[in-house]
Amino acid sequence: MKKTFLLTGGAGFIGVNLSRFLVKKGYKVIVVDDLSAGYSFDRLPSEVICHQVDIKNTEEVSKYFAGIDVVVHLAALPRVQFSIENPIASHDTNVMGTLSVLEAVRHNRVGKLVFISSSAVYGDQEQMPLSLDLPAEPKSPYALHKYFGERMMKLWSELYGINTVSLRLFNVYGPDMDPNGAYALVIGLFLRLLSEGKKLTITGDGNQTRDFIYVDDVANAIMKAALSDKVNDGQILNVGFGKEISINKLAEIMMGDKSDNIEYVAPRIEPKRTCSDISETVKILDWQPKISLLEGVKILKQKSGLG
Repeated sequence: MKKTFLLTGGAGFIGVNLSRFLVKKGYKVIVVDDLSAGYSFDRLPSEVICHQVDIKNTEEVSKYFAGIDVVVHLAALPRVQFSIENPIASHDTNVMGTLSVLEAVRHNRVGKLVFISSSAVYGDQEQMPLSLDLPAEPKSPYALHKYFGERMMKLWSELYGINTVSLRLFNVYGPDMDPNGAYALVIGLFLRLLSEGKKLTITGDGNQTRDFIYVDDVANAIMKAALSDKVNDGQILNVGFGKEISINKLAEIMMGDKSDNIEYVAPRIEPKRTCSDISETVKILDWQPKISLLEGVKILKQKSGLG
């Protein structure tokens, strides 16, 4: 019998795409989300059961964890810059919300908890690619919260026997990205600016690199981690494409050629380089990213009427 997945924060970008992926695979999907990010449940597949609830309300959220096989904890107040400007609000959701989810999982004897962490945990490192044996060097409250969440996963596995795994996602992109606001994902932002005929805005000098991975590849990694019996004790895995590209080069790809249609704005506090070492993930989960950045951008441009 197919397992039942519950996704916290499932109305967000990754949650919507993961829901579609799991439904196509024949799994039952339940979503809990407080909708505070301004999303609605309308864009989720009709097969998904949705509940509007704040994950910090442990008693309320726990009602929906009964009989669940896998919880994927996506709910968070994301973005590095937001956490720097709003550290208390960010902490409440990202740390206390994670604690609430862990306790709901524990008391309902949920089969497995997949915690969605972030490559931001690594901070700035000299060594590339970023491997799991590197020390965590959080440079923002958001990164610290994700690292703390990973440690909580490990400790709750040791203390209470909960099956957990943490996935450090790198720069995820794909359909239903948020293209608006001060913290918009860069590919989504570029697509919106292109559609509006505006200059592409780049923070800093644009030489910072990122490891972009298409959301369907991420969904597949999450599913495989959820179903694997090889990662149950708070292990951590990287989920990226394994290649880095500068934001300047990304802008070239998005525009089709190099031009002066770029506006540089003030830099942010963020790592200069990110590139994932996914060797352990490939080996343990028998997983491999399939959609290259060129392919992914082409898909998104076609969906946006720009291709």
